[in-house]
Amino acid sequence: MNQNILIFGATSGIAEALARRYAAEGANLFLVGRNLGKLQTIASDLLARGAMSVQTFVMNANNSDLISAMTVSAWATFGSIDVAVVAHGTLPDQQRAEVDIPYAISELRTNAESVIACLIALAAKFEIQGSGVIAVIGSVAGDRGRASNYLYGAAKAALDTFASGLRVRLFKNGVHVLVVKPGFVATAMTVDLDLPARLTATPETVSLDILRAIIKRKNVLYTPWFWSLIMLIIRWIPMVIFKRMKL
Repeated sequence: MNQNILIFGATSGIAEALARRYAAEGANLFLVGRNLGKLQTIASDLLARGAMSVQTFVMNANNSDLISAMTVSAWATFGSIDVAVVAHGTLPDQQRAEVDIPYAISELRTNAESVIACLIALAAKFEIQGSGVIAVIGSVAGDRGRASNYLYGAAKAALDTFASGLRVRLFKNGVHVLVVKPGFVATAMTVDLDLPARLTATPETVSLDILRAIIKRKNVLYTPWFWSLIMLIIRWIPMVIFKRMKL
């Protein structure tokens, strides 16, 4: 039986790579994003790769008024959803966020508030359905605040905590919640950053890890795997040392 997959933020690098994997399996895909042209291009590519069907829904992540309409449309289109992935987000300019309050608030809304709003709407649908998986893209940045990106880290930490509670709530209804915590990933969002090559993964690698984690019903996925060890060390560094480190 072909799976029905809903992907929010479908034009992001990781989401697109994951969609291609599901397309190769003959899935039905419902893609949500703010850029109609990119969505249509991706939809055509996914059909060529083997997707059974691809539907698109255009909306801005911060337009919470459309989120319920989006979930209603997705369920009306396919009848049920097997996997929903929330993958939208931005990478804030930390230095600007330290002096520009409206900018900082806007970035928090995009990376935390709008994602949580999507999770609330999805949870309501999945709870009634009584099955399925909700996967949300977090980040290793949410494990501990660092001077270089603590606004972004704060948003991802909020998602981690929210998803943890949501996981416990939905477990009794047969619904699973996965938090994905990538490290450095070579995407359009990070193209201007000087990332360490040995620690940087491709969207294709990360998407395969996500697919496997969904199948295995993992609660939290660090991807690539070595980030679980890196963050374990970072979390346990005493603050008296940590605050002197250039991270």
